[in-house]
Amino acid sequence: MLDLRKLRYFLTVAEELHFGRAALRLHLAQPPLSRQISALEAELGFKLFDRTSRTVTLTAQGRAFLPYARSVLEQVELAQVIAGKLAAGTAGQLTLGYVSSIALSDLFSRAIQAFAQRFPDVQLTLVECASGSLGAQVADGRLDIGLSRLLPKSTDVQALSLGEERLVAAVSSESPLASQATVSLAQLSTYPLILFPADYGSGLNQSIERLYRHHGHPLRPGPTGRQITSIIALVAAGQGVALVPDCTQSLMNTGVTYRPMQEVDACAQLLVLTPASARSVLADAFLGVLEQSLHTR
Repeated sequence: MLDLRKLRYFLTVAEELHFGRAALRLHLAQPPLSRQISALEAELGFKLFDRTSRTVTLTAQGRAFLPYARSVLEQVELAQVIAGKLAAGTAGQLTLGYVSSIALSDLFSRAIQAFAQRFPDVQLTLVECASGSLGAQVADGRLDIGLSRLLPKSTDVQALSLGEERLVAAVSSESPLASQATVSLAQLSTYPLILFPADYGSGLNQSIERLYRHHGHPLRPGPTGRQITSIIALVAAGQGVALVPDCTQSLMNTGVTYRPMQEVDACAQLLVLTPASARSVLADAFLGVLEQSLHTR
């Protein structure tokens, strides 16, 4: 295996084409430098330099070898830089899971943008999940962090509240509800309600079902969609109404009208899930960015 120190000596002499100046740069005496270059030539099996009492020039083999030696040393320097960033928690990989409705929020996009700008050497992987499986994936290490609306069942996962988001009614633009300034749960209860599938484990479903029970209104189940975009498409097709987070209004659809709810407690929680122990440095860094993004409007 080639000695990296000898490669550095070779590169310095190749840049100076003078053993005396190269020795000064390397803080060496000239005779040891000459011996190291000779030893490298012996290892390689060819001469690197043609030397006379007045000149030093690269041989044809030396010129051909030079870019490879430089590339090796550049890669070593890069590895040292990355190692330092890994040790400091400013490089590496972070896998973030989220539920589909959260991806539409300004908070989500602000946090992702701010984190990418602050930690450009971190490879951030985004994974869309159902709320029901998100906690389990954080617990077993498949996800470093999860953004959910559902409290995890596992005690190996810690849930931190990021607050609540208002729910709005998504109704067909042809519905009489679309002409109202606000909509009540009593009015919505007369329409089929479009939700995520029961087996999806949706935190949003839980919040909506709890809201209906609290106010004593019947919930008429309608068709289901596995993504928030599917739910809005069903509303546009006149298949029912939906209660969705306020950020869903960014999904502009000519067949859908969004209306505020009269009930002040029509909200869905927003949670960040992390391992209860052994949280990574990068996970802590993302939590810090997320907290700052909460206060940036």
